[in-house]
Amino acid sequence: MKNLLNISEEEKAQLEQNIQVALQAGQIYLEDAIDIRQVNNLKLANQLLKQRRKQKQAQDQQAQQANIAAQGQAQAETAERTAMAEVQKQEALAQTTLSIEQGKSQFEIQRMEREAEIKRQLMQIEFDFNIQLTQAKGEAERNKETFIEDRKDKRAKLIGTQQSQMIDQKKNDLLPTNFESAGNDNLGGFGLEQFAPQ
Repeated sequence: MKNLLNISEEEKAQLEQNIQVALQAGQIYLEDAIDIRQVNNLKLANQLLKQRRKQKQAQDQQAQQANIAAQGQAQAETAERTAMAEVQKQEALAQTTLSIEQGKSQFEIQRMEREAEIKRQLMQIEFDFNIQLTQAKGEAERNKETFIEDRKDKRAKLIGTQQSQMIDQKKNDLLPTNFESAGNDNLGGFGLEQFAPQ
């Protein structure tokens, strides 16, 4: 069996070229190239190169799968965070809307309470005014009746006085009395003109 010391320069160059291609393609690590160069048997060196390429390829696939899994996990976490943020946003909006509606309801209740209080006060004022008006009307009516009764009493007294004077005049054959001079000729339509002297 040939080893690297006994193989031709052409075979050695071919092996080195294969090592360089594998390194440049990222199919093996630098450490793999050093290990392969130290193998004295050309056939074993080529087999080691193949084995290390397969191992590197398997590692790269695992790394790629791990990377894909990590990206998937990151995307899932991002999607979850986005969904949670959207839920929190919607909850905040709902809470804000609820607070606004509660504020509107409270304001409307307060407005209605104020209106009711104002109406109650106005009704009380109107009620008090109506009582005062009724009392004033009653007082005016009583005053009017008192005035009418007083006038009746005065007229009756005047009529009685005039009749007494007329009776006395006839009895004693006195001169006629001028009732107009006494200011008693306007007695509200009671027909006292007939008692005035002719």
